[in-house]
Amino acid sequence: MKAIAIGIMPQEKIRERVLAIARGDYKPGPKEPKVWFTSMKSLAEVLSDDNRSLLHVIMETRPESISALAELTGRKSSNLSRTLKTMANYGLVELKREHNHVRPIAKATKFHIVAA
Repeated sequence: MKAIAIGIMPQEKIRERVLAIARGDYKPGPKEPKVWFTSMKSLAEVLSDDNRSLLHVIMETRPESISALAELTGRKSSNLSRTLKTMANYGLVELKREHNHVRPIAKATKFHIVAA
């Protein structure tokens, strides 16, 4: 699995960039980040050591549900669900609905960080 490019840029710069892309004034290159954080602190919270370990567990074990992942990791389902939703908002995890459960799928375990 290839690394996801992650960028760090102030909120107003991210907004300017998105608007420029929408207007057609700017076309991002294929290697530019698609995931953006507004600060190193927010990046560190989402990609903490525990959360990166969680991504590896998801990648290696391919759990069928969040409760199965909770059993594997020893974390509470509610805490795990909140963490996974945050990671899904950044595109690091996919939460796939299947029948009566949600299956977490890790999108990456390696990251290339670009500070703008």
